[in-house]
Amino acid sequence: MEPTKPQRSALSSIAIACVLAAGCASLAPPSLSLGTSVADAQRSLGAPTGQYPLADGGTRLEYGRAPYGQQTWMFDFDARGGFTQATQVLTEARFNRIPKGMTRDELLTTLGHPSEQSVIGLLRQTVWSYRFAGHFCQWFQVGINAAGRVADTGYYPDPLCDRRHSAL
Repeated sequence: MEPTKPQRSALSSIAIACVLAAGCASLAPPSLSLGTSVADAQRSLGAPTGQYPLADGGTRLEYGRAPYGQQTWMFDFDARGGFTQATQVLTEARFNRIPKGMTRDELLTTLGHPSEQSVIGLLRQTVWSYRFAGHFCQWFQVGINAAGRVADTGYYPDPLCDRRHSAL
């Protein structure tokens, strides 16, 4: 029997919801058991986009989805090399805790590699731009001075959004 128009609409809505749910599920990090070794994690997750030493002797592996991705996952391992936690770091809460004076290396360990980099010659700054999932089409930008330290930060319109809207 052929479905009615309301039934087809309901089925279409369910199909769309399933596709979206599957897409969102892929944004979550693969699960690792506590204590998983760095080597086993890399076999499971692939090559990281960054690797950083932690103050406690542990290691942090960065898995970023730049330049267009809005998530960067950091996987932390203790000094013995066992997995302890995974954190999505491209969030406004983390951005708002980036202090002036933070070093470039500390910024990499905290947020990972930026989506884009540019230079503002007049200010003698390199600007790192991070895309993130938020309510507005913005990115977070960090100005890094010639000494390799954070000089300023802010939220600005993401130029990709301007391109999308101008094409309409």
